[in-house]
Amino acid sequence: MYPIENSGDLIKNKRRQLFSRAAWAGVGRNVFFLGLTSLLTDTASEAIYPLLPIYLTRVLGAGAISLGLIEGFAEAANSVLKILSGHFSDRWQVRRPIVIAGYALSSAVRPLMALVTSWPQLFAVRFVDRVGKGIRGAPRDALLAACATPATRGRVFGFHRAMDHAGAMLGPVLASIFLFALPGQYRLLFALTIIPGALAVASLFLVHEPAPEPVALRPGSTASKASLEGWRSLPRQYFVVLAVILVFTLGNSADAFLLLRLTDVGVEPAAIPLLWALLHVVKAGLSVWGGVKSDVWGRRLVIGVGWIIYALVYLGFATATSATALIGWFLFYGVYYGLTEGAEKALIADLAPASLRGTAFGLYNAALGVGALVASVVFGVIWRFGSPAAAFALGAALALVAAVLLAVLVKPAGVADRRG
Repeated sequence: MYPIENSGDLIKNKRRQLFSRAAWAGVGRNVFFLGLTSLLTDTASEAIYPLLPIYLTRVLGAGAISLGLIEGFAEAANSVLKILSGHFSDRWQVRRPIVIAGYALSSAVRPLMALVTSWPQLFAVRFVDRVGKGIRGAPRDALLAACATPATRGRVFGFHRAMDHAGAMLGPVLASIFLFALPGQYRLLFALTIIPGALAVASLFLVHEPAPEPVALRPGSTASKASLEGWRSLPRQYFVVLAVILVFTLGNSADAFLLLRLTDVGVEPAAIPLLWALLHVVKAGLSVWGGVKSDVWGRRLVIGVGWIIYALVYLGFATATSATALIGWFLFYGVYYGLTEGAEKALIADLAPASLRGTAFGLYNAALGVGALVASVVFGVIWRFGSPAAAFALGAALALVAAVLLAVLVKPAGVADRRG
């Protein structure tokens, strides 16, 4: 019979087992808790996001153009701010406090959606929420890159995306259960998202700041010249990759339009969060796999295949008219995410010097934001004055163009591509 005091050792062993599971995925303490933060944050945000098209159109009385403006400008603000936060995290060589500030801002403002009574108010809340995301995004990605080797970057970013999508799966499931129990109580649901948001911020205090890396600036450089020198120090191939990604992003409108299309063909509003959760089951299940395959096969191949799948999905949404077919295309859409999200970020980390990764990720996310703004506004206008089919067809065409440019213009770069 074991003495009672061994129960403390048992608890410690259980904790070690928890972290051994994280090690099984090829990640460490920082990556695990950054992933947990993303899981909790997405539990809060994705309980709301799939309901926004319904809330905007049926409760607040707005339309597709308003949806495009809200999502486009919100994502643009998010992405442009990543340039500034990424640059200053490089310059100061401090990441964690910036990451905490960004998550705290989003978690504080998100529940205010419960109080809005018009679409401009919703725009304001959503905008500030995305500002918080913009503040945290690039420094967080630089933290993740610092926790990986060249041969494990795809795995690390894939694990983080998998945790993110796990939260995006849990949030809609909880939202659907809530709405089945209390139909139409959107405002109460939005207010309750403060709980996982607060837990997300608390998890960040378990992340340790890595030792700072030296910043590559010329002797005598002034603060006003620091950011320009940083951009100039990035390799030419980085900007080629960025330009190709921007072409793709110009056709990558907000996913809210996919949800709006599903409601147009008769999918019940209460089922939308469940479908959104199922999409994230696919994303979470494939994110680590896609990241690992980019480590082995090469980034370009995995990203290119993902973009082709995106084009097929958008062509499916352009031509299908039944709810069953559109639901099938919607779930297949998760394969595109699983292949590209981790691989794209790993490719950016491959190309950027360690001391400039905050800036590199900031510019990358700014390109995504500018593309999202243009794509979402144009998509909404074409939807309103043309047809949904025409809008989806344009997105498919730009994705195919980007896949060709990726194969032709982007040279093999980094450990993974040399292997592939």
